[in-house]
Amino acid sequence: MEDLSKVGTDWSSEELDAIVADYFAMLVAQQAGETFVKAHRARALDEQIGRGHKSIEFKHMNISAVLAELGLPNIRGYRPMSNYQRAILPAVERYLDDHPDAWDIGEAAIAHPLVPSWEREFAPNGAKKGLPQPFPGMAEQPSISPVLIFEDAPSPGAARKPRPEGLERLVRKFDPAARDHRNRLLGHAGEERVFLHEKARLKAAGYSNLADKVEWTSQVRGDGAGYDIKSFHTSGAERLIEVKSTRGARTTPFFISRNELSLAHERPDHFRLYRLYDFSQTPRLFKLKPPLEAAVTLEAETWRARVG
Repeated sequence: MEDLSKVGTDWSSEELDAIVADYFAMLVAQQAGETFVKAHRARALDEQIGRGHKSIEFKHMNISAVLAELGLPNIRGYRPMSNYQRAILPAVERYLDDHPDAWDIGEAAIAHPLVPSWEREFAPNGAKKGLPQPFPGMAEQPSISPVLIFEDAPSPGAARKPRPEGLERLVRKFDPAARDHRNRLLGHAGEERVFLHEKARLKAAGYSNLADKVEWTSQVRGDGAGYDIKSFHTSGAERLIEVKSTRGARTTPFFISRNELSLAHERPDHFRLYRLYDFSQTPRLFKLKPPLEAAVTLEAETWRARVG
């Protein structure tokens, strides 16, 4: 029951730690496909800390906003609300420091099982090369659908408002773009999803001859081409697709290499960047076409240095 003496007061560190832990417990359950009622969880937490149902729900949405910045999944129904007490930031930081396994939330959902026979025909030259193989201990399950949910690309507009100082430090500490970049399973799974989609799209449109030519370039030729998938428009024109995937939200930042950016400038009619997000829950995608600078802000993260 809500403690009226706490109305209008800041949450204590202990209360924030409790609600952050509760949020992550629900997030783990959601990713595991377990059923729970958010209102029941909020009521139980209210009995523990006396903050009231509405206040608890709003704080859960604040946590969603922070996790979206960190490239982590959110609890469905708790849309991100960024008008939060700054003290929520060190509470999230404490939890992630004490529970490094929290970064693995959603990993199981992107670990692909054995590829069934109907998808093997999509492999280059009719072989299984380039398609994912089972990981140790993984049971065979139905494979993913090649269907993707496409959304409109971000519209060019005013520069994004600077993050609050505490949040900027937190994002730099945990660096979601770098985590996604190092996550080879995530990158592989995202590319597979687009590869199968492109095959299925062309076959459904009656262009099986073009579907047979779709190439998972990063698997067949390596990562140096500046794109991951070579596909085609129904006209026969090449579509060079660079895939960027994240378990996080639509606004999670990502890395783009000099090689990829150069190709976008050299072949603007053919290059497309496919941004997959919310990958461990309901994967969605938007496409960016050159000039990429019209839709994203490019920031220098590292420099190549040489002597002489």
